[in-house]
Amino acid sequence: MSPALRIASLLPSATEMVCALGAEDELVGVSHECDWPASVVGRAVLTTTKIKSLTRSGAIDRDVRALLRDALAVYDIDDRALADAAPDVIVTQDLCDVCAVSFDDVVAAARRVARPDVRIVNLHPTTLADIWADIRKVAVALGREREADAVLAHMDRRVDHVRQRAATYLARSGAAAPPAVLTLEWIDPPMVGGTWMPELVAIAGGRALVTEPGQHAPTLQRAQLAALDPAPDVVLVKPCGFPLARLLEEADALGDLLGGLPWPAVREGRVWIADGNAYFNRPGPRIVDSLEILAACVHPDVFPDLAAHHAGAFRRFGVRA
Repeated sequence: MSPALRIASLLPSATEMVCALGAEDELVGVSHECDWPASVVGRAVLTTTKIKSLTRSGAIDRDVRALLRDALAVYDIDDRALADAAPDVIVTQDLCDVCAVSFDDVVAAARRVARPDVRIVNLHPTTLADIWADIRKVAVALGREREADAVLAHMDRRVDHVRQRAATYLARSGAAAPPAVLTLEWIDPPMVGGTWMPELVAIAGGRALVTEPGQHAPTLQRAQLAALDPAPDVVLVKPCGFPLARLLEEADALGDLLGGLPWPAVREGRVWIADGNAYFNRPGPRIVDSLEILAACVHPDVFPDLAAHHAGAFRRFGVRA
């Protein structure tokens, strides 16, 4: 085992990676959004947010767009807290300045206050393979390659289990095509899930609408949603950063968005909502939990065990046809 390190994680998925690799005791600082595992709550918080509207998704979107339009960072790093943490390793990302503190800001803060020999591990996942590679990248930086082997092997087994069950069902069902699946990662405006979401949909036995693997989330107008061809057979709504209870606070907005759309998913009650804070939008070890939740939504009759296992993380959402 390598000597203990002082690790700072500036995004939730990285914190989950560090903990899955057995290095939780070495975490000396986390982001303001890091909340899993629950035992990390209470550690030094190294970042803050400038987003003021914490009510409706439309207001949050306007605040974020205004900050970016004015070339301002959405998040800040607490220099004093970072200096006190004195990390040997900082894990961050440059995929999305809306999701976590920007990479450039991390580099600048490290130059200002961190140790001169601090190592910055930068993550940039857009596909499932990238997530697996990032877990290994973090493991290498922490000297925990053997632990990564075990973590990734366990994730692979769970993914293969879902893939095989879904494929077997589709082969036996005689369906002309897998169900068309639309995932939404924001409500106002509606944004379609991209990056690794199309891959998860395919593994779960569906065909993703609108986006391809690795593509960033596009924003659609309601008229574009209504014109989707094929129309969605299944819809999963999992807004980034919204726990299930928070999503339910905007049930009216979601109902207005989806209500009356000419979709089989709406007519036949196959619209699902899920915890988008803990799952789907965190490219770390729990992306496999996300796959299992998705499989239970796409094929509930095939995966009742996974539905029961993740019962608190998702639910069916009633929409007027």
